[in-house]
Amino acid sequence: MKTDLDALLIALYVYLDDHVMPSRARPRGRGRPPVLTPAEAVVVAVAQVLLRCDQERYWLRIAAARIGHLFPRLPSQAVYNRQLRDLGPQMSAAALWIARQIPTWHEPLRLMDGTPVRCGASRVTVNRSSLGEIAGYGMDKSHHAFYWGAKLMLITTADGAVTAFSLACPKDLDERKQALHLLHVTPIAPGPCPIVCDKGFAGAGIEKAAADLGHQLIRPAREDEPGPALPFPGWLRQRIEAIIWTLKNQLGLERHNARHTDGLWARISQRILALNAVIWHNWTIDAPVKPSVIAYDH
Repeated sequence: MKTDLDALLIALYVYLDDHVMPSRARPRGRGRPPVLTPAEAVVVAVAQVLLRCDQERYWLRIAAARIGHLFPRLPSQAVYNRQLRDLGPQMSAAALWIARQIPTWHEPLRLMDGTPVRCGASRVTVNRSSLGEIAGYGMDKSHHAFYWGAKLMLITTADGAVTAFSLACPKDLDERKQALHLLHVTPIAPGPCPIVCDKGFAGAGIEKAAADLGHQLIRPAREDEPGPALPFPGWLRQRIEAIIWTLKNQLGLERHNARHTDGLWARISQRILALNAVIWHNWTIDAPVKPSVIAYDH
């Protein structure tokens, strides 16, 4: 296989259709059949993210010219939007399934961090949006600014594959509570493993709860903690920062344009699935830089 978008989309479709969401096993319902099967719709959504088309109307105008040789029939914007929202749970499950096929899934090391996902910048958006179930006011400590949106928690492998993620309201769950909930409900590795995180996860409660699950939290020491500071692999912490940068800048995480909770979850799952698919494909073709998406964005 080659390092280009067509090779990635074909490999991803074959894998999804054979192992994750086979269309042949799904019974046919009433009415006209959909233009795209679920596996095809997911692959088209991945292509949209990798080509940096944040607006669905614009994407469907250029999709025929870019991937029309792979998908000669494409739905209308309304049908595509509705199908994308319905496939949100399947895309998140597919992203985690693909992460388990990457060789670094078996490595006993994980990285963990949270990042805000802004959903509005005005009071009118806050009042009129349907994201009130999951969005709220929070503090972005990295940029020393308040925001209105949701908090995305990520747990990744050392090469950036997302093995677990969750979305929560920053008013209801702080960073530590959200991380503990994610560790309880999602298997992040084949077995217990150390988790590298930042000093925001400091606290005897979260460290004991993680230890009860078999995970050791490795973080930099805070200034108010007694005793000598232990060495911390800061270069390793930068890897998850690079993954967050890729999600936000190259894959358009904050340009999701979602107005409903299911739409927000679908668009975040869409971008994480695209990232995991790129890393999985780069491992398959033995590309030198596994998290690089540059070969697929044109």
